[in-house]
Amino acid sequence: MTQPRGAVVRGPGRHSRSWVLDWPGGVRRGDAEPVGAPGAGSMVKHFTGSANPSGADGVSFPPGLHHAYLFSVFNAFSYQIVLNSPMVLYAKTLGASATVLGIIAGMMPLLVIFQIPAASYIPRLGFKRFVYAGWGTRVMFIFGMALVPLTGFFLKPETRLALLLTLLFGFNLSRGISSCAWLPWITALVPAPLRGKYLARDSAVQSCASLLTFLIAGACLSGPTHAWQFAILFAFSAIMGAVSLSFLKRIPDAEMPQEPGAAKGRVPWREMIRYDPFRRLLCALVGYSVASGGLTAFVVAFLKSETGMSEAQILLLSSSAYLGGLSSLWLLGSRLDHLGSKPVLAFCHTGWVAVLGGWICLAGGLFPVRLTSVLVLQYLMGLLVALVQMANTRLAMAIIPVMGRNHFFAIYSTIGNVTLGLAPIGWGLLIDAVGHRSPHWLGLTWGRYTVFFAAAALAFAITLALARRLHEPEAASMEDLLREILIESPQRFWIRFWPRGGA
Repeated sequence: MTQPRGAVVRGPGRHSRSWVLDWPGGVRRGDAEPVGAPGAGSMVKHFTGSANPSGADGVSFPPGLHHAYLFSVFNAFSYQIVLNSPMVLYAKTLGASATVLGIIAGMMPLLVIFQIPAASYIPRLGFKRFVYAGWGTRVMFIFGMALVPLTGFFLKPETRLALLLTLLFGFNLSRGISSCAWLPWITALVPAPLRGKYLARDSAVQSCASLLTFLIAGACLSGPTHAWQFAILFAFSAIMGAVSLSFLKRIPDAEMPQEPGAAKGRVPWREMIRYDPFRRLLCALVGYSVASGGLTAFVVAFLKSETGMSEAQILLLSSSAYLGGLSSLWLLGSRLDHLGSKPVLAFCHTGWVAVLGGWICLAGGLFPVRLTSVLVLQYLMGLLVALVQMANTRLAMAIIPVMGRNHFFAIYSTIGNVTLGLAPIGWGLLIDAVGHRSPHWLGLTWGRYTVFFAAAALAFAITLALARRLHEPEAASMEDLLREILIESPQRFWIRFWPRGGA
């Protein structure tokens, strides 16, 4: 009998199983489910029984999935404080350098590397129990962070900073281990034709919650800031994290894909990475992680150190990014499922180069730093972040086969996040290395942040080239994407205001 076209990866020993990586060619004996060509509308049917791979009528979300949205809301209330601008601003009050800020920004994605060994333990506990245990542990570390600002009367700033870094390490370690079950869980729950719709909604509710979180943080830190104000913010984060656990527990669990013999043989990590559609996605993901790693933290540092804005102003300006994230639902919504991820990623990386050009002009002194210009740039950054995250996640869900799904997602999350964790450390070293040098060239003052924004723009240009090489056969073209957004969708309303020639 002839072998189907594609790659079959075998573990050592005669009792080890075959890993089928997803290619056209039907079903091999011993495979749990048929595997179809990625992007060809042949995704396997999921355990819910409602996931129709052809996208026919009758496909619906499983009952109880709305608890996932509620979990996202309260989870955003929590993590946006300890992993975003409020934590960066508190670290700045303790005298943190750009390199230390890079470590803080990179710690969360860097510790995702522990997903690789943790993935093998998911079948023992199940998706829900695995995630719940990790999320509960990390909430305990947030309560510890809430006490750090209150130790100022007997601990020096550098000691408080070291204590904060230790608690952040524990928080991010528990998150990194437990999060390896989240994407496989959601992929198993949500039918393939509805994943883009789910991701758009999830991004929208997270953006709404994040916007509200930043408004609360801005109000809390208004006026001269004191340690107790940060303590209140961190306590709020811990309480919201505890509330999110109640909704996490109500999300329906998913059946674990049967992978007989997976524990007996070697997991073929190298062969999985070499799977061509997956390898191309990883290359584009690494490029994006390098370009965007630490960008939010260093924008905050730029506004604080170079413009003299207050903490409240910076947080209120940063909140506009989540208005941009919310706009992603209005811009694409469920259209991501039929447009595909490839044109969306190309569009977004082009937009990133333009946005970084705006930051270069502000940091280089070509234009004055005004609230309106910062608001526009922050809004666009939030929109692009949401679109890239949705497109990348949807494409990963589409090309990753059912067999070995936990390990594929562990590779995907680990490589992207480790790069995302190392990048801000490298960018921080670059900023500190430039120091206070500020030569003039091409009409710009090339200070440390001008150099950083220019280097990030170059990284996004390289990522754009990598995104054009992604494997998604049924993806629409860039022209189709622009036509869908500007002409054939409700957004055509805005075209009416465009000046017409000869008017």
